[in-house]
Amino acid sequence: MITGSVSVTIDRPPLEIFAAIADITRIGEWSPECTSGRWVSGATGPAVGAKFEGDNKAVVAGITMKKWTTTSEVTACVPGEVFEFVAEGFTTWRYELQPDGAGTKVTESFSFDASKGFQGFLYEKVMRRSSSMTKGMQRTLDQLKASLSS
Repeated sequence: MITGSVSVTIDRPPLEIFAAIADITRIGEWSPECTSGRWVSGATGPAVGAKFEGDNKAVVAGITMKKWTTTSEVTACVPGEVFEFVAEGFTTWRYELQPDGAGTKVTESFSFDASKGFQGFLYEKVMRRSSSMTKGMQRTLDQLKASLSS
């Protein structure tokens, strides 16, 4: 299993941060890769089993190299504590919120099984995807913090 995580502390209560993170229509405000999201298959908001699509792009040196859309399913949803989803049945993304003084420690993490056939091999051995995913998570949380602190 390949994993990565980053954390930041944001001077806001857990429920406020959860509301922003779990509103997948806002992800494009923070993520360097996922530019937009929308609920699908009858889902209207975060709940275990809800599905959403995310539009993504890979940019290298200011040039868009690839665009794609993923379908994800929410697998954990506890307001103020955790929001988790699995993208394309392959990568699990998780946000954990813990009170930290007057603010909240936000940890974003991912995991995927690099032994899962060609996709796993391509992700980790060829693309070294976990490194770019970790950098992207740090940018996402830094942008989230800036957005919620303003």
